[in-house]
Amino acid sequence: MSGSQTPNEMPGEVRVADDARHDCLDPVGLHAICTSATNPALLVVFARSRQPAVAVDLQGVPAAQKSSWSSFVKSIVSFSGDLSSLTAPPFILSPISLTEFPAYWCERPELFAAIADAKDEKERSIAVLKWFISTLKGQYTSRNEKLGSEKKPLNPVLGELFYGFWPDRNGRGQTNLVVEQVSHHPPITAYYISNPQKGLALQGHSAQKTSFSSGSIVVKQIGHAILTVDLPDGKKEEFLITLPRLRIDGIWYGSPYIELTGISYIQSSSGWLSTIDYEAKEGRGYFGLSFGGKSHFFKAVLTAPGSSTPVKRYEGLWHETSKDSDTGEAFTDVRTPKEEVTVGPVEAMHDFESRKLWQHVARGIREGDYELASREKSKIENDQRQRRRDEQAAGTRWQLKHFEHIESDPVYERLGQLFNANPPKEDTYVFMNNRDFPPTV
Repeated sequence: MSGSQTPNEMPGEVRVADDARHDCLDPVGLHAICTSATNPALLVVFARSRQPAVAVDLQGVPAAQKSSWSSFVKSIVSFSGDLSSLTAPPFILSPISLTEFPAYWCERPELFAAIADAKDEKERSIAVLKWFISTLKGQYTSRNEKLGSEKKPLNPVLGELFYGFWPDRNGRGQTNLVVEQVSHHPPITAYYISNPQKGLALQGHSAQKTSFSSGSIVVKQIGHAILTVDLPDGKKEEFLITLPRLRIDGIWYGSPYIELTGISYIQSSSGWLSTIDYEAKEGRGYFGLSFGGKSHFFKAVLTAPGSSTPVKRYEGLWHETSKDSDTGEAFTDVRTPKEEVTVGPVEAMHDFESRKLWQHVARGIREGDYELASREKSKIENDQRQRRRDEQAAGTRWQLKHFEHIESDPVYERLGQLFNANPPKEDTYVFMNNRDFPPTV
């Protein structure tokens, strides 16, 4: 079999290898991972039958980091439990903390503000769906464009903070952002986004459970968001937004990228429901690798209260453009530049604000000085361990600054019943309205 090509040839060097070392891991799932005896930069993938399989050239990995990446991939395959506890090689780290990720919800603030301008319940549900689809590129693919591939964000410390805003332009109102890391084990991030002028508030939290399956990292997103819209008659309309699952491919090559999977929902208190299906129409190759079809494809349907018949249907690529499936009219277009969140100067920040806390780690990552990044990262982590030991010795617990934990979210439970949400109940973190935002700019 030596020298033949696999049917699902991918970017980079993929070939059957006959020089695999014999100190591989035992097969886990469908694969065993080991290094090539003649070229340590190659990962050799074995099927459970122990037949020679493919060797993958780590084209996305810096030469000095290929050995550590190979070891990391082996640890992923053999690990049992939540992968978020694994330590990733420095080159795969992002210079951005996970606490900054909620900003992706509002990098197109004009679409967020437009929700308040909708004339009726149906139009508001369409506006919410349009805004939500337009956030997906920022949340899940923008780092590939900026950093070359998906990177593992810095794991926030307990109590880490991130503040920002998008200024008022053309009457859209100022949009404000508060983020707090409300748990470290497991990592949970709570956020509150508001536009008081437009009567909009988004409150949510997110966490992840990760596992390895068929050559990919599978991420189950835990949490939800509640969007509240103040209506002209003094009433409120609420929208429950659930989160899609993620699949991280490209692990073999050291060039990870995200694909969304499964279904997510946007349920309005008025009864209108948007159902978004992310299952891309693509073939599946050996070892879970994809070929053909379109990545980032979605279909969405909007149904009226008490009905399962679609009133509107949309489809397209959530990282580029989408359209009305029936009329062909354009729906979303995120190829234009996004608007980054505005933050204050680092020197004026609290020690626990993300960009000040991680500034030296981020500099090391951006400059390729991984020794500096690792050293500074260890300082932060050791400080956190000492804080937890001190709290345990004193019999105290860390007090959250901006959010209060609620065991069961009544809005989630009430709106979730309308589409049989699973799980039927979820906890939440309620913003305590104790942050003074910058004055309207």
